[in-house]
Amino acid sequence: MSLHSVFIIDDDPGVRDSLLVLLRSEGIRARGFASGVDFFKNLPEDATACVITDVRMPDMEGGEVVRRLAQMRGHAWPIIVITGHADVPMAVQMMKAGVIDFIEKPFEPGRLIETVRGCLSQLNDVDHEQATRAAAELRLTRLTPRERQVFDALIHGHSNKAIALELDISPRTVEVFRAKVMTKMEADSLSALVRMGLILG
Repeated sequence: MSLHSVFIIDDDPGVRDSLLVLLRSEGIRARGFASGVDFFKNLPEDATACVITDVRMPDMEGGEVVRRLAQMRGHAWPIIVITGHADVPMAVQMMKAGVIDFIEKPFEPGRLIETVRGCLSQLNDVDHEQATRAAAELRLTRLTPRERQVFDALIHGHSNKAIALELDISPRTVEVFRAKVMTKMEADSLSALVRMGLILG
């Protein structure tokens, strides 16, 4: 079960309530909002969630919701648009702006649940990536300046001999530093160390 929620934005209480019942019956945490204005007014600052939004709404249309969410840096917002037939061209434009999927009303429950689960899985992947990066960053702080130089050289594919020449130390000393780097970075292979380097950028 995902720790993330699904936020539903729809001015039609019947649609909103039916979506809440459907998602909760599948064990998915869900919360409804009557408008885009209501959503942004009550949105927790640290929230990351899958968002389901209608296109045609008073006060703030779905397109504006999508644009505002896209501007919120540091957040992952997989967005699903639910739309009437007449709104399909607009929904396609919104997909070009980053919307995951659009589903026409009346929606088929199975397809909606499948799409929502895909969005929640995407958020879980983001969580895993962030946790992996944070762990690698913490390990990196354990390295001495010289070990950091060896780490940087290793992840760029330099051989022990090349590193020895670059740092003006013996190949044997490079091997000692390399072993320390592998231990402190908790890497069981050179490829694992390189992956950490890629994660750290």
